[in-house]
Amino acid sequence: MTHPQPSGSAWHRPMLPRLSTERHRTATVLELFFDLCFVTAVAQTAAAFEHELAAGKLGHGVLGYVLVFFAIWWAWMNFTWFASAYDTDDVPYRLLTLLQIAGALVLAAGASKALEEYDFRVITYGYVVMRLAMVSQWLRAARSDPERRRTCLRYAAGILVVQIGWVARLWLPDGAGLPSFLVLVVAELAVPAWAERAGQTTWHPHHIAERYGLFTLIVLGESITAATGTVRAALDTSVSLGDIAPLVVGGLLTVFAMWWLYFTQSAAEKLNSLGTALRWGYGHYVVYASAAAVAAGLAVEIAHLTGHAHLERPVIAAAYTVPVALYVAVLRLLHRGAAKFGVLDVIWVVGVIAVLAVTFTPSPVLATGCVMSVLVAAVVGVSGRSAAPGVARTA
Repeated sequence: MTHPQPSGSAWHRPMLPRLSTERHRTATVLELFFDLCFVTAVAQTAAAFEHELAAGKLGHGVLGYVLVFFAIWWAWMNFTWFASAYDTDDVPYRLLTLLQIAGALVLAAGASKALEEYDFRVITYGYVVMRLAMVSQWLRAARSDPERRRTCLRYAAGILVVQIGWVARLWLPDGAGLPSFLVLVVAELAVPAWAERAGQTTWHPHHIAERYGLFTLIVLGESITAATGTVRAALDTSVSLGDIAPLVVGGLLTVFAMWWLYFTQSAAEKLNSLGTALRWGYGHYVVYASAAAVAAGLAVEIAHLTGHAHLERPVIAAAYTVPVALYVAVLRLLHRGAAKFGVLDVIWVVGVIAVLAVTFTPSPVLATGCVMSVLVAAVVGVSGRSAAPGVARTA
């Protein structure tokens, strides 16, 4: 049996499952606070990634970024889905959530060192704090929800075992660092699929879609903030506004188009099974990581303009265009489902190819912005609908 809202006092409520059909379910102020604190880790990771790219350490930077961003995304995602099913908003729930925020800030503090030096000690401590807080939450849910007790205990046990692995990994020899990381990533990804087979939790499709959309907004906003700081720093040098204007215009057009494309499509009605939910949740790793990487790519373009980037010109351009192309490609894959290949798919594919093609143009950032603007116009035109936020979206 599920309940629309937990009963009891604000000090303590039974952690009963929320209704997946609950009306007017929206993000809470605690969830919004959680997101805003989490984006600190995103910003620190993107800044470290930009530093590595500008220094000419392409392979080192990309690998470090992929690894560190996993920790950020996975901790955020697990809290989001749990909250959708079991948010009681009592004192213990709030305290454990604030503990997770503290862990996220520790993770943010260690992001640069992890990405640049592959020193994962600080980031591991922050990550494990967040995940152990989730173990406590799942144990609370197991106690109050007998129907899904097995599922909750699977989550708690799976998460706990993997955290022991993350801590043990710190004492492994250097050569085992990457293989052990990948093994533990697979283990983390397997826990939800294994746990939910014992009984699906009652996450709310519209709530989940809103939470993902809100975090996308925050990540895109952080990209604009980071890019603004980079532009300001460049203008403090000998670079003129005329020199940097194509980058500014192209960057804004790109981010505006990324926002438009994301909110042109609806997700809530597609989140109707465990399989689609897992695909949606896991696929957003690429969406978020690529969105955050766009700011780093733009910063490297500006660093090239000021003579501070140590990469070949096509590589510098690819640092901007490839994340944009990945964002567009994965976004379409997440939304199309099992539908037949149609005109809209052709438009999206052509858009991805065009973004990659402008890598070799004299002004790839401006060209990317133009391509993305045309893609938005084509998608909206073919769908025959306005893409205003809050309105029904195209399939």
